[in-house]
Amino acid sequence: MTSSLPSGQSSLLLQMTQRLALSDTHFRRICQLIYQRAGIVLADHKRDMVYNRLVRRLRTLELDDFGRYLGMLEANPNSAEWQAFINSLTTNLTAFFREAHHFPVLADHARRRNGEYRVWSAAASTGEEPYSLAITLADTLGTAPGRWKVIASDIDTEVLQKAQNGIYRQEELKTLSPQQLQRYFMRGTGPHDGLVRVRSELSNGVEFSALNLLEKQYNVAGPFDAIFCRNVMIYFDKTTQQEILRRFVPLLKPDGLLFAGHSENFSNLAREFSLRGQTVYALSKDKA
Repeated sequence: MTSSLPSGQSSLLLQMTQRLALSDTHFRRICQLIYQRAGIVLADHKRDMVYNRLVRRLRTLELDDFGRYLGMLEANPNSAEWQAFINSLTTNLTAFFREAHHFPVLADHARRRNGEYRVWSAAASTGEEPYSLAITLADTLGTAPGRWKVIASDIDTEVLQKAQNGIYRQEELKTLSPQQLQRYFMRGTGPHDGLVRVRSELSNGVEFSALNLLEKQYNVAGPFDAIFCRNVMIYFDKTTQQEILRRFVPLLKPDGLLFAGHSENFSNLAREFSLRGQTVYALSKDKA
């Protein structure tokens, strides 16, 4: 039986139903490019993940070969497709009040500081971390303008857009108290039932921007009382981790705190930081 579709559409349909080949050479090129652009180290066991995420870009662009896609990227270093490439390969696992032991430390630190308390969420993802920081500071310091500010950045522009929208499923906020849920979120109704949106009283204190931690100069206005850089260093090699930590030093105020993820240890990476608590670091006295 012959196809009734035009040859171009028939070819595209066949392409969409066939599994494309990802050769060793192409996988190594992908690993090299994401390392150069974002500092992310991809291990061999990530190959299926890389395939599943990037093949969607090939389908969207109607390409049937990873080599053609990579060639297109390399031919234009300023192509907008680079951002889509990075967005595809970044991992965004997050939750409200994840690693809950950090937030009482932040609240206690904020109570003891003078002036506007400023925090940088350096891997903001879809916004759960920066809004958790904002809730903690609002509960501790109030919501009056000038009391606190959260700067939230991420390399992935898609997740940042979701963060800025501030809309979540109600079940994602199970770690919040009923008082926090009522005070800082609006419940959706009708077709939006089950969804909540961050209230302006909270979102006004959070500022979002795209930022690559590999950049030589960060477009964030420091210095900060605290920096949250959690569960992102695990994707970098030791050299990259050390370079990023050194860039954090001038961005922290004296006695400022740096919060790490549960599986990260900065003690042996940068002599500028000393352990202050469970995955909480402070500038060493001679660096403050």
